[in-house]
Amino acid sequence: MSQSITLRVNSQRRTFSADPEEPLLYILREEFGINGAKYGCGLHQCGACMVLADSKAEPTCLRPCGSFEEIEITTLEGLAKDGGLHPVQQAFIDVQAAQCGYCLNGMIISAAALLESNPHPSESEIRAALNPVICRCGTHSRFVKAVKLASEKPNPGL
Repeated sequence: MSQSITLRVNSQRRTFSADPEEPLLYILREEFGINGAKYGCGLHQCGACMVLADSKAEPTCLRPCGSFEEIEITTLEGLAKDGGLHPVQQAFIDVQAAQCGYCLNGMIISAAALLESNPHPSESEIRAALNPVICRCGTHSRFVKAVKLASEKPNPGL
């Protein structure tokens, strides 16, 4: 049964009509046209669908959109500020931390969440933060290098 729902996505309030049990991922992609979060496994196990929910990396493929009311949602697209990329996004480009790119949303969102809570993590903390995101291309060493690079910037958790 549809009802009016208001979410804060990328610093904008958005009101729409939907079943509050519909997964947030579908709302982001179909209702708002925000496509950074990807549908991967559909089971909250791969990380492709992650967003920042009050600065914490959260999967969205199963979690109902209604449960995100009163939470600040930041997508991959919302990380960039004032015309510049987030330090993590820039670091991923700088070290060419991508192959197929399917996991990039989850990796970047997880890294941004880590740096928000811990601006200068150890390598083991970086690996632990990225571990929930599955990368079938085996690019993990470049992801770790990118997060280390981002952590060396001033205000890495922007």
